[in-house]
Formats: sequence, structure tokens, C-alpha cells
Amino acid sequence: MRYIYIVLIKAHTGLGSVARKFTRYPYTHIAVCLDKSLTDYISFSRRYHYYPFEAGFTHEYRDYYAFGEHRDYGVKVFRLPVEEDAYADILTFIKDRENGGYLFNVYSMATMPLIGGFRIAGAENCMSFTSQMIEKSRAVKLAKPYWRYSIRDIDELLIKFQYFTGRIRKRPCDFHPEYMQKFCIKRYLKGMVRLMIPLTKRLITGQK
Repeated sequence: MRYIYIVLIKAHTGLGSVARKFTRYPYTHIAVCLDKSLTDYISFSRRYHYYPFEAGFTHEYRDYYAFGEHRDYGVKVFRLPVEEDAYADILTFIKDRENGGYLFNVYSMATMPLIGGFRIAGAENCMSFTSQMIEKSRAVKLAKPYWRYSIRDIDELLIKFQYFTGRIRKRPCDFHPEYMQKFCIKRYLKGMVRLMIPLTKRLITGQK
């Protein structure tokens, strides 16, 4: 028997603060850890703190969430039991999303509170990615399409697997300086265009 850990995160980002005010719900990001150390978070998210459109499959670390003067961050963790064959499927899925040219589905993420999200071929966000991991774990059955699950929905779905709720302390990693690259408006706009054009094309054509 193996375990995977679904981690709901109270992000310190500006977008996270806005989302909390809008939804009145504390958790604004979600990721998956493959071991109980909770140091390597696998998700679809921004790859650099100040560049939300430079996003996609990523490994995140504790000091990505507890950046700057922040010493910790709030979490709710669920531990899902996974049989060996299901675990192998999960690893294959992770590899495919990492190497398969998947874009970040910012449209579904932005509209989730309003219309419940939607699917775009060859695109994921933190919620759709995690929902598929949950489905592949076979620990619980999804009652609706995976791309319809918000973070709050996942919280309610996994209630019986709750493992820990509290705060996790910062742990420095070697990747932090690269993640915290300084803001540049030209780079920000360029990143937005580079994501939006191919993502919109996939939305219109229905093809990856």
C-alpha cells in the first residue's frame, strides 16, 4: 500500500487574497505530494512568483509558499491510500503531464467560481490536475467530471481522508532565487501573450 497526499494551501499571493475575499474560503491553491515529508508539491501553477502567466506543470517547494518575511503557510492535508497498480498509473500520469506539452488553463481557473470550470484540450490547472490524481488513486469516486471540481469541492470530497490541518514552516531550497526573479513588465506581458494565444487556439479548435 502506498499513500499520496492532497494538500490544500492558503497562498500568501495577492491573487490568493483576492480569491479569499471573493469566495470566503481560505484555500486558494492545491497540490499533490508523493510522500509525507510535504516538501515537493506537484501541481499546475506559476513557475515564477511574479509571473503568473509563465505557468504549467511544476514542482513547488515550501519557500515558494512562505516567501519573503513569511515563516509558514496554512494547509489542509488529506492522505489517500493507493494500491501499487494505481500508484503506477499516477506516476505515468504525472510524467505525461510533465512532458506532454500541456498548457496552464487559466480560463477555467478564473471562471471556476462563476460557471464551475471547463475543459480545454491539452490544458490543466491545479484543480483539474489534482482531481485526476484523486480519480486515479481509486480511493474515492468522482461524482462529476474532474474539471468541475473546485478546491472547496475536493475538500468536501476527501473529508474522511483528512490527515492534518495547520501550518507548515518554511524550508529553504536551492530553487528559491530562480523562483523569485524580479518583476519586469515587458516579461510579464510577453508571458501573458505566449500563454493566451495558444490556449485560446486550443479552446476554439478543441484540439491540443
